[in-house]
Amino acid sequence: MAAHETLPDDAPASRRDLCGLFAVSEKPREQYLIGAESEKILVFAADGSPLEYAGDRGVCRIFRHLEREHGWRPFGELPGGPTLGLKRERASITLEPGAQFELSGAPLADVHAIAAEQANHLSELTPIMAEMGLEWLTVGFQPLARLDQLPWVPKQRYPIMREYLPTRGGGALDMMQRTATVQANFDWSSEQDGLRKLRVALRLSPLVHALFANSPFIEGRASGLSSERGRVWLDMDPSRSGLIERLWGEGEFGYRDYVEFALGAGMFLFWRDGQPVRNTGQTFADFLDHGFEGHRATVGDFRLHLTTLFPEVRLKNTLEVRSADALPPDLTLALVALWTGLLYDEQALGEVEAAVSVLRFEEVQKARPQLVRSGLKDIELGGSSGFAWAERLLGWARGGLERRASAVRPSEAVYLEPIERLVAARRSPADEVLERYRQTGSIVAAARWDRTRLG
Repeated sequence: MAAHETLPDDAPASRRDLCGLFAVSEKPREQYLIGAESEKILVFAADGSPLEYAGDRGVCRIFRHLEREHGWRPFGELPGGPTLGLKRERASITLEPGAQFELSGAPLADVHAIAAEQANHLSELTPIMAEMGLEWLTVGFQPLARLDQLPWVPKQRYPIMREYLPTRGGGALDMMQRTATVQANFDWSSEQDGLRKLRVALRLSPLVHALFANSPFIEGRASGLSSERGRVWLDMDPSRSGLIERLWGEGEFGYRDYVEFALGAGMFLFWRDGQPVRNTGQTFADFLDHGFEGHRATVGDFRLHLTTLFPEVRLKNTLEVRSADALPPDLTLALVALWTGLLYDEQALGEVEAAVSVLRFEEVQKARPQLVRSGLKDIELGGSSGFAWAERLLGWARGGLERRASAVRPSEAVYLEPIERLVAARRSPADEVLERYRQTGSIVAAARWDRTRLG
């Protein structure tokens, strides 16, 4: 295919076509945008019980309020099927398997616009949350409920994932039902630029995860870990998650390297004539070469397959940095600002690229369990302590954000201040939540959304 030709979903797939799917997302630097995605764990304030899917205690009640009062439009997978999300202009609200509630924001020009979008989203949610007696727990792992107490959202692929993924890693069901994250999405200008950002972000992801570690509870108690969510991701299907070892090392890298990673992961399903075809475990490479029950791989099948891959940094039509636990709004903006400053300023990207060149896959992989246990404390990577890395990253990001500032764009560096204060105190978000828990004796009180911290 031509470098920037878009193929229809039903076109037969070839390896050359699959690489071209990423080329169509290349943008001139002046057209770069930022997207933010944030998942929420909602519980009932009276007893800490989890939000359900349907009924008066269900997330569908929230959907109906947002549709009626704020112009969101519902959607599902099948005509007449259950509502699985909402759309409005270029933003959407979707559900994770355990009814975690996710805002996928519109692509926006800067962190200021993301802050405004986030504030508007929370203002729309506040009345219905109050009406239902809900609290938003701003942590990355469901801190109260057992798996058997959580709902299953009726999406076609979730029963397939529920059966297949536990055969590939013990963290599968926790990942689906009990974890929550925030992520930021970015553009790239060329194949070289996209792979450069992908490789840098993969090396940084465990450090950024530890910097923002924020899930220290499980089933009503402190777990002893900074990130229960991080523990889960260490026990997931290695063919579709983690740090993509093939993208480490020296040499030239291109879209083909990410395609080969994707081809090596097992499938869940594909769609034909509006119906799902279950196909668990067959790698996409084998499907591409040999088909399945008379079906041949299409471009649309691969686009769907890309959404079933969960590495710490993911390439689709944007570059998604995915390593952080769910956070309160001010720290969500800090995370977005950090990655923006590092990835959208050439000087900062060059500085961090040179710094992470000393990191080796084996060293970082070995350090991940310790980063999950205690965050940036008591860790050394590439000859520097965890907090030394944090200070350098924040410095490079602040410089990058200051250089992005202009007469029409005030500096976005202001959004780094909450995480800068934590790093100066040698603390993580998990430390703050645990301190509130010790003071109040209540996980709900310790982890709930503090409206004074909007950012």
